[in-house]
Amino acid sequence: MDEQPRQKVVRVRGSRRAQLTPVAGTLTDSEAEATLRGPRKPAPSTGDRGPNDERLRQDVPPHY
Repeated sequence: MDEQPRQKVVRVRGSRRAQLTPVAGTLTDSEAEATLRGPRKPAPSTGDRGPNDERLRQDVPPHY
């Protein structure tokens, strides 16, 4: 049987969830997210601007 290195479950102190060790040749979660999102385009302007409009147009919810 061909023995390949496997991921290990690592307990994180103070956290409710465990983590898996990285696998060689794969992307991390943040790298994979960045490739899926691609470059962000700003929302089109409507003309009226408030003090927080620019920041709100750039924000992306964490579940995207």
